Amino acid sequence: MITPDLESGVKMWHLVKNHEHGDQKEGDRGSKMVSEIYLTRLLATKGTLQKFVDDLFETIFSTAHRGSALPLAIKYMFDFLDEQADKHNIHDPHVRHTWKSNCLPLRFWVNMIKNPQFVFDIHKNSITDACLSVVAQTFMDSCSTSEHRLGKDSPSNKLLYAKDIPSYKNWVERYYSDIGKMPAISDQDMNAYLAEQSRMHMNEFNTMSALSEIYSYVGKYSEEILGALDQDDQAGKQKLTYKLEQVITLMSIDS
Repeated sequence: MITPDLESGVKMWHLVKNHEHGDQKEGDRGSKMVSEIYLTRLLATKGTLQKFVDDLFETIFSTAHRGSALPLAIKYMFDFLDEQADKHNIHDPHVRHTWKSNCLPLRFWVNMIKNPQFVFDIHKNSITDACLSVVAQTFMDSCSTSEHRLGKDSPSNKLLYAKDIPSYKNWVERYYSDIGKMPAISDQDMNAYLAEQSRMHMNEFNTMSALSEIYSYVGKYSEEILGALDQDDQAGKQKLTYKLEQVITLMSIDS
């Protein structure tokens, strides 16, 4: 609301921010109240959304309360990361935790939280974007192993969920621990799972485009990839080095 005209009793309302209105001065009384009003609204909005944020985090960081079975690919990927840590004598649990956080929650889920238009046919306005950014930042802080020291000068979006983050961190640690206790996924089961997913979604994606993107990476690092395949026993049994060399030869002829 713009400052009312006390003589006429008329109250004027604007549809733009104060600093965008040419007739308004930054020091106007109305703009001074903004921070106090916003703080109250922030707390009220947080209270309204709390259950939904809790439900979202619990669903993501749970192997049981998720409405569907945990995808085999997640268990397989996390076991692979643990195997690599053992192979390279990395025993720091924080490193393993960070690897898992970087490859799934922070790479995939943060994008989904901040950009719901990737999944749903909706328009995301600036207010929604700001709200989702707060939730996404809370999500990222929950996956972090470092302690966040907050003070009176910390941003309000950090302070909003400061008391909730320790609980969320426990959920993340429990999630990684529960997955570690699950039975290992064999290569045969993983291959069967991928084949089934490919069959279910075979008409939904442009596979040639995806292969072209993969090959652009392979072409750039062909020597390193071929060298790594030569040293891998499983790759040797499946003759992957020879097969990849054939692909590179064919692609070079076509180009």
